Amino acid sequence: MTSKPNSATPILARRTEAETCADPSATMTLLAEPSPAEGGFTVYRSVFTEGAAGAPAHFHTRAWELFFVISGSLRVLIGEQVTVLDAGDFLAVPPHTPHAFAAAPGGGADVLFLFTPGTDRHPDPKHPGMDRFDYLRLLGSVMRGETSPTAIATSADRFDNHYVDSPAWRTAFADRS
Repeated sequence: MTSKPNSATPILARRTEAETCADPSATMTLLAEPSPAEGGFTVYRSVFTEGAAGAPAHFHTRAWELFFVISGSLRVLIGEQVTVLDAGDFLAVPPHTPHAFAAAPGGGADVLFLFTPGTDRHPDPKHPGMDRFDYLRLLGSVMRGETSPTAIATSADRFDNHYVDSPAWRTAFADRS
């Protein structure tokens, strides 16, 4: 068997060398975000503190978001269903599916996230990939009070992160017991 030529290069991300972003509820370790020509995906690890708010209900138009819980438990919204992912559980959320996540009541969570594809179908040619790392940096800045929350709202198309209202998530999140 022969393989096709590939212009992409292998990626090795060492935890000790990876950039981290922190906000009051989580520390994110940015592992890999190659260009769309090299595969177009994003991988990062988030360690959520006990009671961490995570992300409100949102969807992506161009990407799948994949979750793998390394340890702890993560409460998630999938469509309008709320469930808990425990250590070893995996979830793949397709484009246009509302979802949200937070540390499950009573504990924290350590989660590996993968977005794919990074996509070359971005509407803005200046930003051909998803720029998830830039989004995480912006989010951390907003959560720390360094940047106005309006920056998140005005960046929805660039980062393919579209917030929606979810009565099911509001109810679940209000019941943190």
